[in-house]
Amino acid sequence: MIFDCDGLLMDTEPCWSVAETELFSRRGLPFGPDEKALVIGKSLPAAADAMAEVFGEPGGGAGIADELLRLVTEVVTAKAEAMPGARELVELTAAAAVPVAVASNSPRALLEAALVRGGLSEMFPVKLAADEVAAPKPDPEMYSTACALLNVEPADALAFEDSMTGLRSARAAGVPVIGVPTLKQQDFPADVVIASLRDEELLTWVRGWTQR
Repeated sequence: MIFDCDGLLMDTEPCWSVAETELFSRRGLPFGPDEKALVIGKSLPAAADAMAEVFGEPGGGAGIADELLRLVTEVVTAKAEAMPGARELVELTAAAAVPVAVASNSPRALLEAALVRGGLSEMFPVKLAADEVAAPKPDPEMYSTACALLNVEPADALAFEDSMTGLRSARAAGVPVIGVPTLKQQDFPADVVIASLRDEELLTWVRGWTQR
């Protein structure tokens, strides 16, 4: 099993939204659903480049990325919480001896801060961050690499994703996807879509693995 982090394991999207709202506010711009859809799920450099275009700051992506990373790390470290059902699901997979990984479009430092905050860091022997691959999501490299580190074939793995960016990455790598979309109004063409990681059918399915 390969889990995304932001918005899937950890409820960091509100933290990102606080930081993004501040970033837009510093430039006298509003931040709403359309702006959120522009950046959700993207790697930090890709999100910053998108913002630079909106801000009319050509070539300013690197500076915007640094500014946003500082803001969001502060908020995540202070306020982020694990998503409902996240710890239970990961604990169930561990009990079933299922190999697990985190594959996140966040930089390593931010990924680790979020997992530590949620008490999840020690549960994952394999962690892969955006700054540890040549091409982050939606490129398939992150999922292909995670599968290789887990020593499983992509078709035998299972991805958990909340964003279209992550869904495209997993699909391109040949990994089936369970979707828990953050943007509920969005059409989300995963193999299975559930409302949360507390989905009883999902938990019953995973519990059954320990009895095999």
